[in-house]
Amino acid sequence: MDYAVQSTDQGLNISLTGRMTLIDHDKFRAVVDSIERLNGGICIFDLRGLEFIDSSGLGMFLIARDVAQPKGVDIQLLGAQDAVRRILQIAKFHTLFKIAP
Repeated sequence: MDYAVQSTDQGLNISLTGRMTLIDHDKFRAVVDSIERLNGGICIFDLRGLEFIDSSGLGMFLIARDVAQPKGVDIQLLGAQDAVRRILQIAKFHTLFKIAP
Protein backbone atom coordinates (compact mmCIF):
# COMPACT_ATOMS: atom_id res chain seq x y z
CA MET A 1 0.00 0.00 0.00
CA ASP A 2 1.08 3.51 -0.75
CA TYR A 3 -0.50 6.58 0.76
CA ALA A 4 -0.50 10.36 0.51
CA VAL A 5 -1.75 12.68 3.25
CA GLN A 6 -2.97 16.14 2.36
CA SER A 7 -4.13 18.71 4.90
CA THR A 8 -7.26 20.70 4.07
CA ASP A 9 -9.23 23.44 5.80
CA GLN A 10 -11.65 20.75 7.01
CA GLY A 11 -9.08 18.14 8.08
CA LEU A 12 -7.25 15.51 6.02
CA ASN A 13 -7.52 13.79 2.66
CA ILE A 14 -5.68 10.47 2.65
CA SER A 15 -5.27 8.63 -0.64
CA LEU A 16 -4.57 4.90 -0.46
CA THR A 17 -3.33 2.88 -3.43
CA GLY A 18 -2.35 -0.71 -4.07
CA ARG A 19 -3.04 -3.55 -1.65
CA MET A 20 -3.76 -2.95 2.06
CA THR A 21 -2.64 -5.97 4.07
CA LEU A 22 -0.95 -6.94 7.32
CA ILE A 23 2.47 -5.91 6.03
CA ASP A 24 1.22 -2.30 5.83
CA HIS A 25 0.47 -1.98 9.55
CA ASP A 26 3.66 -0.05 10.37
CA LYS A 27 3.20 2.22 7.35
CA PHE A 28 -0.41 2.91 8.37
CA ARG A 29 0.83 4.08 11.78
CA ALA A 30 2.03 7.30 10.11
CA VAL A 31 -1.52 7.85 8.82
CA VAL A 32 -2.91 7.35 12.33
CA ASP A 33 -0.33 9.80 13.68
CA SER A 34 -1.67 12.42 11.25
CA ILE A 35 -5.20 11.83 12.53
CA GLU A 36 -4.01 12.13 16.15
CA ARG A 37 -2.80 15.67 15.43
CA LEU A 38 -6.28 16.84 14.39
CA ASN A 39 -8.77 18.51 16.68
CA GLY A 40 -12.12 17.99 15.03
CA GLY A 41 -12.84 18.00 11.34
CA ILE A 42 -13.09 15.36 8.67
CA CYS A 43 -10.65 12.69 7.58
CA ILE A 44 -11.48 11.42 4.10
CA PHE A 45 -9.88 8.19 2.96
CA ASP A 46 -9.83 8.19 -0.84
CA LEU A 47 -9.98 4.50 -1.77
CA ARG A 48 -10.26 4.87 -5.56
CA GLY A 49 -6.72 3.52 -6.03
CA LEU A 50 -7.02 0.72 -3.48
CA GLU A 51 -7.13 -2.64 -5.29
CA PHE A 52 -7.42 -5.04 -2.36
CA ILE A 53 -7.97 -5.02 1.40
CA ASP A 54 -7.75 -7.95 3.82
CA SER A 55 -9.03 -8.29 7.38
CA SER A 56 -5.89 -6.61 8.72
CA GLY A 57 -6.58 -3.63 6.48
CA LEU A 58 -10.12 -3.46 7.83
CA GLY A 59 -8.64 -3.51 11.32
CA MET A 60 -6.44 -0.55 10.45
CA PHE A 61 -9.53 1.50 9.62
CA LEU A 62 -10.96 0.53 13.02
CA ILE A 63 -7.76 1.71 14.71
CA ALA A 64 -8.03 5.02 12.84
CA ARG A 65 -11.67 5.30 13.95
CA ASP A 66 -10.72 4.62 17.59
CA VAL A 67 -8.13 7.41 17.44
CA ALA A 68 -10.41 9.83 15.57
CA GLN A 69 -13.56 9.59 17.69
CA PRO A 70 -12.19 11.11 20.93
CA LYS A 71 -10.68 13.94 18.86
CA GLY A 72 -14.04 14.74 17.24
CA VAL A 73 -12.79 13.69 13.81
CA ASP A 74 -15.32 12.18 11.38
CA ILE A 75 -13.86 9.47 9.12
CA GLN A 76 -15.31 8.98 5.67
CA LEU A 77 -14.43 6.31 3.11
CA LEU A 78 -14.68 7.55 -0.47
CA GLY A 79 -14.65 5.82 -3.84
CA ALA A 80 -14.09 2.15 -2.96
CA GLN A 81 -14.03 0.07 -6.14
CA ASP A 82 -15.11 -3.50 -6.91
CA ALA A 83 -13.43 -5.96 -4.53
CA VAL A 84 -12.75 -3.34 -1.85
CA ARG A 85 -16.36 -2.13 -1.97
CA ARG A 86 -17.60 -5.72 -1.59
CA ILE A 87 -15.34 -6.36 1.42
CA LEU A 88 -16.56 -3.15 3.09
CA GLN A 89 -20.16 -4.25 2.49
CA ILE A 90 -19.56 -7.76 3.83
CA ALA A 91 -17.87 -6.32 6.93
CA LYS A 92 -20.84 -3.94 7.37
CA PHE A 93 -18.52 -0.95 7.51
CA HIS A 94 -21.45 1.26 6.47
CA THR A 95 -22.60 0.91 10.10
CA LEU A 96 -19.29 2.35 11.35
CA PHE A 97 -18.25 4.86 8.70
CA LYS A 98 -19.83 7.17 6.19
CA ILE A 99 -19.14 5.54 2.83
CA ALA A 100 -19.47 7.64 -0.30
CA PRO A 101 -19.33 6.42 -3.91
